Order: sequence, then structure tokens, then C-alpha cells
Amino acid sequence: MKIHAQALLFDNDGTLVSSLESVHRCWTRWAGEYGLTAEEFARVELHGRPAAEIAADLLPADVVPEAVARIEQLEVDDVPRGGVHLLPGTKEFLDALPADRWAVVTSATRRLAEARLDAVGILPKTLVAADDITRGKPDPEPYLLGARALGVDPAHCVVFEDAPAGLLSGRAAGMTTVALATTHQAHELDADLVVENLSALSVQVAAGGVEITVRG
Repeated sequence: MKIHAQALLFDNDGTLVSSLESVHRCWTRWAGEYGLTAEEFARVELHGRPAAEIAADLLPADVVPEAVARIEQLEVDDVPRGGVHLLPGTKEFLDALPADRWAVVTSATRRLAEARLDAVGILPKTLVAADDITRGKPDPEPYLLGARALGVDPAHCVVFEDAPAGLLSGRAAGMTTVALATTHQAHELDADLVVENLSALSVQVAAGGVEITVRG
């Protein structure tokens, strides 16, 4: 299978990097600080959603701004502890792309996203973060902003995601979707293409755009 595109849009956590250890550590501490029971905490979907939306699902509205600032600080402070690492194939795949043909589109805040990306040596020219949007994934707004930032028609973009909410966002934006089975099982992911991780793909750049191929 070959996919042609003019630009590639990547989720970060679970797609380019794994931050599961850090996320678990920080959110568990955060939940304890705000007196949330395990049952209350378990009923919300954490992965692929902005922290502000998660906090709003769990806490009174007047507490949310402080709680969001707290989880951001916990997660930023946790990065040096080593809970973030590159997923297979990430470096090779990104190294093959021109800087103006790809962007990172993440539900994390810019501060947290930059901390995690810097820790693994990824420096995207274009980054869309939670600070830039009014509606998070699965709304199409994040990926539409990514396409606009790169100056590419959404129909000519490919989204790489590990979370169902992100895949819904990319599809709603009118983009081709590639799912990576890094945090969910393949059967849980609805996409145009599902692979294990970026190491399953090769990429070639030509004058007309980018061609993605599943390795044989």
C-alpha cells in the first residue's frame, strides 16, 4: 500500500514518543492531591485529550485552572526522570522529511510538548499544542490548524495517531489517517491504515510531495 501526501501531521505522545510511565506517575499523584477516588479517575479517558478537558470532567469549574496548571507542572518536572523515550522508527522517519512538510499536533500544552520533544531530540518547525485551540481532539480543529500552518489543503495531509480521539479528529478534518498500535490494540483503531509503529513504514520525498509505503 502506498499513500501520497503533501504534508504529514503527527500526534506526539504515543505516536512519536512514549510518555506512559510519566503520565501514570504524574496523573496518579495529581488525582491524590485533588482527592479523587480511583473509581472517579478511571471513568474518564486520559489519552489523547487536553488536560483542561480531563480536569473539567472531574473537578468543579472554579478549581480547573489551578488543577490544569498543577498537572502541567508535575509533568514538566517529571521529564528529566526519564519517563519519555522515542518510539521505534520515529527518528528515521522524521529525518527523511523536509522540515516544512511535517508538524506535531498534540493535546499537551506547548510547554509540556516542547519539554518532551526536546528530551528526545525532536525539534519540529511547526507545533500545534493545546494552547492554540479552543476545541480539542476528537474535534477537527487541531489538525485543521496544522494543515493551515503548513499551507496545505487538509485533503492532502496524512495524520499519524495512536488514539481513537485523534483518529476521529483527523478523519473529521478530511485527512487520510494512519493508526499506530502503540497504546491501543489494532482492532480498536479505525483508520485508513493500521501499523505497529513508524518502523513499519518507509517514506520518500519527491517534487510532488511525500510517498509513504508499508515495508514488505
